[in-house]
Amino acid sequence: MAAAGANQLLPVTWGLGVLIAVLLAAAAVVAGRGGLGHGRAVLRAGLRAVVQLAAVSLVITWVVGSLGTSALFVLLMFAVAVRTAGRRMTDGPGWVWAAVPIGAGVLPVLVLLLATGLLPLKGLSLIPVAGILIGGGLTATSLAGRRALDELRQRRGEVEAALALGMEDRDARLEICRTAAATSLVPALDQTRTVGLVTLPGAFVGMLLGGASPVQAGAVQLFVLVALLAVESVAVVAVLEIVGRGRVTA
Repeated sequence: MAAAGANQLLPVTWGLGVLIAVLLAAAAVVAGRGGLGHGRAVLRAGLRAVVQLAAVSLVITWVVGSLGTSALFVLLMFAVAVRTAGRRMTDGPGWVWAAVPIGAGVLPVLVLLLATGLLPLKGLSLIPVAGILIGGGLTATSLAGRRALDELRQRRGEVEAALALGMEDRDARLEICRTAAATSLVPALDQTRTVGLVTLPGAFVGMLLGGASPVQAGAVQLFVLVALLAVESVAVVAVLEIVGRGRVTA
């Protein structure tokens, strides 16, 4: 028992559960009372995380046992990411276009990993790697989409002026919203720049706790960070394209 406890980042006890509940309540109160307008959203997000992680914990052993069920689980993650990112961008039917930037960023990286044999074609390897990449694509897509559309809404007069000067619709929109959307890469850039100095990310810590050497853990974490930069860069460019072509509107 002592050896097992030594490899745990946090012991799973009732105390941990109570602390999680207290932190979630504090976050909801601060977000609400602080005028951020997200008090209930913070609470709902935390409760959803509890339910979803509990469900995943119950089915993950069965899911990873078969390549078919693992692939279906990855597709489910992708579908949820598309809906989440799409609804962050717009309430209209154009939200389905969120599949383009997320897929364009994630699919090439997964194919490259599988083709080179670096990622074994097994559920236990495929699901976590795909989840990390899809999560990065989701974040970049939702941020870039929201910022691009907000910029177009606020600077509508400039878009109309560009059109009056003879610019194409796509070019006029991109001229206005490209810079704002590009700031969506800042979180990934900051995380990569400060890794090891400010934070030790989850993949690194997880591998160390699993018995890997620091060099192995560092190599895997480096791959994750670089892969996320690639996924999110492609996602932001794809978001700009679909927004510029008017496929997604506010």
